[in-house]
Amino acid sequence: MVKKSLHNPVDFEEIICRILKLTETSQRRWGKMNAARMLKHCDLVLKVAIGKIELPGINPVFRTIGAVTKMEMQIFNNGIPRNMPTFQKLIINFECDFDESRTNLLNTLKEFRTAYENKMLPDHHQLFGTMTERDWGFLEYKHLDHHLKQFNV
Repeated sequence: MVKKSLHNPVDFEEIICRILKLTETSQRRWGKMNAARMLKHCDLVLKVAIGKIELPGINPVFRTIGAVTKMEMQIFNNGIPRNMPTFQKLIINFECDFDESRTNLLNTLKEFRTAYENKMLPDHHQLFGTMTERDWGFLEYKHLDHHLKQFNV
């Protein structure tokens, strides 16, 4: 079973190509965000991975569910469920400029790549618990893949 990761150059380029295929008018298959909001949301999520956004602490029950979810995704290589709840800080309920959101996400992807190459990814996530570099590459790929599929790319 192949597990894609942002750490793999081929998978990294695949994600960039898919992001570049999006248009401002790309239609979603589920959820509430338009393409610009989705790009902004993905940018913020990646900023958690590079330490530019800090998430608030959560209830230990949710932390346990998060750790189990991370393990399940890795074992079964499955994706993120549709309409899964997210941290309030990562919800985009305001209008965004499409081009600016896309450019920012592409720049943050490059920062993520640099952080990985310099072994500077955090060792903890508020929801998923202990994180390895492998965890970050896998889970961030899955998150981007989920939202790009949401817009048919």
